[in-house]
Amino acid sequence: MRGYSYWLLAATCLTSAAVAEDLGIIQVESSTISDRFEDKRSEPSNIGAISGEELERAHPENIQQVLQRIPGITTEVQSGDSLKIHIRGVENQVYMGEKPGVAIVIDGVPVFERTGKVNIDLDNIESIKVVKGGASYLFGDDALAGAVIITTKRGAKYAGYKLGAEAGSYGYRKGLARAGFSGENANGHVQVSTRQTDGYHDDSGSQADYLNGKLQYYLSDISDVTFGVELSEREKNSHGSVKGVTAAALDPKSEDPAYNDYANHFDVNLAKYFVTYSRDTSADANLLVNAYQYGDETKFDSAPLDANPDIYSQANDYEQVQRGVKTEYRSGGQRLAWMAGLDLRDNRYENQTTYLDCSERTWDPTCAVGALSGDNATDEEVRAIYAETKFQVTAPLTITLNGRVDQIDLEYTDNLDATLNGTKDFDVSSWRIGANYAVSPTFDVYSNVSTGFRAPTVEQLFVGSANPSVAVAANPDLEPEEAVNMEIGIRRRARWMDVPVDLDLAVFQIDRSDHIQASAGQYTTAAGNRYENVGDVRHRGLELSLMTDPARTFSFDVAYTYLDAYFTRYNDFYLQTINPAYDPTCSPFRPPFLPCAPKYVSTQYDNTGNQVPRVPRHHLNLVGHYRPAQHWLISAEADAISSYYADEINQEKIGGHTVYNLVANYDRRYGNTDWSFFARIDNLFDKQYYNTARGHGDSNEDTVYDQEDLSIVVNPGRTYTIGLSVGF
Repeated sequence: MRGYSYWLLAATCLTSAAVAEDLGIIQVESSTISDRFEDKRSEPSNIGAISGEELERAHPENIQQVLQRIPGITTEVQSGDSLKIHIRGVENQVYMGEKPGVAIVIDGVPVFERTGKVNIDLDNIESIKVVKGGASYLFGDDALAGAVIITTKRGAKYAGYKLGAEAGSYGYRKGLARAGFSGENANGHVQVSTRQTDGYHDDSGSQADYLNGKLQYYLSDISDVTFGVELSEREKNSHGSVKGVTAAALDPKSEDPAYNDYANHFDVNLAKYFVTYSRDTSADANLLVNAYQYGDETKFDSAPLDANPDIYSQANDYEQVQRGVKTEYRSGGQRLAWMAGLDLRDNRYENQTTYLDCSERTWDPTCAVGALSGDNATDEEVRAIYAETKFQVTAPLTITLNGRVDQIDLEYTDNLDATLNGTKDFDVSSWRIGANYAVSPTFDVYSNVSTGFRAPTVEQLFVGSANPSVAVAANPDLEPEEAVNMEIGIRRRARWMDVPVDLDLAVFQIDRSDHIQASAGQYTTAAGNRYENVGDVRHRGLELSLMTDPARTFSFDVAYTYLDAYFTRYNDFYLQTINPAYDPTCSPFRPPFLPCAPKYVSTQYDNTGNQVPRVPRHHLNLVGHYRPAQHWLISAEADAISSYYADEINQEKIGGHTVYNLVANYDRRYGNTDWSFFARIDNLFDKQYYNTARGHGDSNEDTVYDQEDLSIVVNPGRTYTIGLSVGF
């Protein structure tokens, strides 16, 4: 605790000796159910926010195009609008469906998809709030680096009708229709939309259809109940990666028939239902109850044949149902406010894998077309209580305390091999202590220490994780990965060249312990490879945000992140390459009856001190807004990242890049009808760069690990989108 004491001192030494005066009513803004964090002045953590209006002005094809405007956020786009979200460089290390280290909460529902990504209807977002630093004190498991809180559209302002259409590069098209009403006793709306694209990369087309709606009924002057539903059907392919920098230059669309992604042809059905009850029990107290069910059925093919990568050898059918109830009671007061919550979850995950082709598994007597190669289920129960207390010590100083206790029970059942069955329980506590000091009505200093955790998955604990080359061995002794976030910052409203500016500046450090990783490296066949608590990681950095009023003729937004993320302990990493002495024709059962050289050799590395891969040190986002005439808004954006390493051993370095984007909006009202037209150009100067670049070993099997072994997704270059909508 000695290292944390300096941060706590920074938060508490600002205590003023001023005599308390009429402080007014203070409120707890934190919530896991509703759209809170409305008043950042008394919030001791760094909070980022994007409004629905900002989303509509940006007209993004995926959420990455707006999240990059929040300091500390990086996103990994693979295809369509499917992406992974990372905060402060946490969890950019691995490939596939691992938990991202960020809690994703949509309308109070903690959402985890099988692919480890988040999918959301962009046309149904009311607001996005990002809590940076450990946030398990509110959201529990996987809030290792923070939380992204998405609230979907609701309320009387969506009464009326809206129609919209868009088109763009590579066959992109979208259609939308919404109808809503507002009355004395209720309001609600229904919205349908569809998005399609042929995709830049070969075999990367996708389609997403949405149906969502809300109904809010006013039970009385002090209570209401809201019903919500979102249904989506998606068909998407994930192809797009190539092997090596030469292929990236010569075949950026990945059209070579000799290569295909390990998993492809996804068919995803998502269904979310929730009901929220709200009641004001007094002028300063409120009760919230939220019940939900989130379903995810994902079917996809995996394991392409070596002889013909267009043929997949396995079919996968994954189904999950997340159910839960959350209750919060909050009370405000003159100097003390508090909130107490209960979080109950009952989740089930089922997975079946079936053989589609056995031509390359002649050595496996269990392989038969149509037979099950995997059949398992996981039951997860979470019981948690959490609370927040906010105390105004003096007029300028507010102290915030949070605590949460999670009990997680996992039960794994393998229907093909009962010896793999297992149960595991985790009891984990999380907390935050923070302070906000109002130096003046326009100047705040804040600081906090908070924690986050990520519990091991059942795949890591009991059955390993099926990946492109081998199943990593089970390890039931894994401990949860934990993080401690320390942060101090300032918020200030000032004038710069007579322009009002909102400034937010924070410095932070995250120390992660018991980092979970495959002990012998990612996707290797090394003997004894299994998940371990391999070491520790440190993330240090600075985040700067400058914002001005977009209603002015000229306005601008600045988001800058400096991030130094490195392994403080990672002693044993094994890089796998092909053994030069390996002879595929060798057999110990034929003359000269000598042992055959192994196919793979592994080289041990000590990665302590190495940079975390795929985490650039610098990220700068600049957006300028110009209103040349009434009804017009033109926005120009520059997004720049510095170089980064593609691998844990820090051998292969990827250069940085700067991309320029341009958006023009024209909005006008004729009578009772609102017309909106926009045009957007991304990557205006057609910059060639990599969306992602990853290295883990000798993937092209030439006995040497180098830049030709990297798995690379090339950016499609310049793209355009145009659209028109009408509301009445």
